[in-house]
Amino acid sequence: MSTVNSITRLGDVIVPSVFTDYFIQRTMERSVLMQSGILCNTEQFDSLAKGPSEVINMPYWDDLVGDSQTIADDTFFTPESINADYDVAVKHGRGKAWGANGLSAQMSGADPLGAIADLAGDYWQREFQKVLLATLKGVFNSDTMSEKVHDISQKSGKEAYINGHSFIDATQIMGDAKEYLSGVMMHSAVEAYIAKRELIEYVQESAQSPRVPVFMNKRVIVSDSMPFDTSTKIGTVYIFGNGAIALGNGSHSRMIETEIVRDGLATSGEDILVTRRVFILHPRGVKWTNNHKAGTFPELAEMENGENWERAYEPKAIRIVKFVFKVE
Repeated sequence: MSTVNSITRLGDVIVPSVFTDYFIQRTMERSVLMQSGILCNTEQFDSLAKGPSEVINMPYWDDLVGDSQTIADDTFFTPESINADYDVAVKHGRGKAWGANGLSAQMSGADPLGAIADLAGDYWQREFQKVLLATLKGVFNSDTMSEKVHDISQKSGKEAYINGHSFIDATQIMGDAKEYLSGVMMHSAVEAYIAKRELIEYVQESAQSPRVPVFMNKRVIVSDSMPFDTSTKIGTVYIFGNGAIALGNGSHSRMIETEIVRDGLATSGEDILVTRRVFILHPRGVKWTNNHKAGTFPELAEMENGENWERAYEPKAIRIVKFVFKVE
């Protein structure tokens, strides 16, 4: 009696229209940036990311200013206007494809859909982080953001080093709004440096979750994509407040977000998973000027260009600080 082995194809596991939402949710669930509160995803941001234009205007009202008036029986109030302005975000459009051979090890699992979603989710989590760091580099290359930078790297001796005191000085850029700062992103060499000095506390948020590193009451996000010069020992950290970065998961009328392509010309046949993402990942309060963008969507080098960014909010309302320093 012969046994016929059934072959599971990607098309048997993945229904593109269902998989797209599933793996986007999986990506956000696994994102440390999302868990830290730095990223803010709302229906409004998703709706903006799904809109027709690649550049998105986001109007806002300026805060109310001016002194109040003393009340008297023979005077009148002088009405003042409320001013409107706008922030501007740019959409990103990026994609990646994998052949079934690269996913074959995951296809034998009890939950192949979940395994593939995890692989794709982890990949896009890293890509989002790459786009975010290119964005932040460009934002702080803008002359309009100089007030948001605390650079002690050129000072002499220990005055150039990161420690509790110099970190407090960096957060003080926010003035009385520094209480909103909740997370700090750094290179692993910087994390190791401050951990050796017992400045990092590891907090167990729940019995099921891994311990979370905390520095000066700020959640630590570690990435070796962060700037760190091994020769000069100069490093950079970004200090964020909750909701500092707007995340919008969008779509595009001319793009299929998830599709399975069958290559019948391959001698053994090959299934290819294609994923495409259209999204906004925008530092709230710093508008995209669109001065230098050749294609429909920006390249990373264009995101890093300071001439593409201009501060829109008052400095304290932008919940990001750049801190540059040395380690020993």
